[in-house]
Amino acid sequence: MYLGIGVLVANAVAGGWGAAAWVRKQPSIVFWPLLRVAQAVVVVQVVLGLLLVASGESAPDGLHIVYGLTPLVVSLVTEGMRIGAAQKQLEGIEDVQALERREQVAIAHRVALSEMGVMTIGLLLILTLALRAYQTGG
Repeated sequence: MYLGIGVLVANAVAGGWGAAAWVRKQPSIVFWPLLRVAQAVVVVQVVLGLLLVASGESAPDGLHIVYGLTPLVVSLVTEGMRIGAAQKQLEGIEDVQALERREQVAIAHRVALSEMGVMTIGLLLILTLALRAYQTGG
């Protein structure tokens, strides 16, 4: 139960922080450690859940197990999408080093915001799934 609350809190804090920074269009250095903590808590929750199921514990229903595993999948998929978001911002740019410093900073700003946006959506989806898992009896 405490680990489930940890998943909820970590993803809510990181997701809220990311959403606020994204809305303000201000990349946040603090967001990334919050994101990594939320991801780590999800991994621990999935591993513990799988160990409990492997040891013979039963889940309230199969849907609860799906809601428990899906956050890990969402986290992995959003990491892949984050790479795609960065690549999209760099499309058509042959040599970043050849650009003026001001242009480099503008591109870095856009990349950071794109990555934060993708990861924030993932965090909020994980939060939603964790809330749903809690409602299924868990």
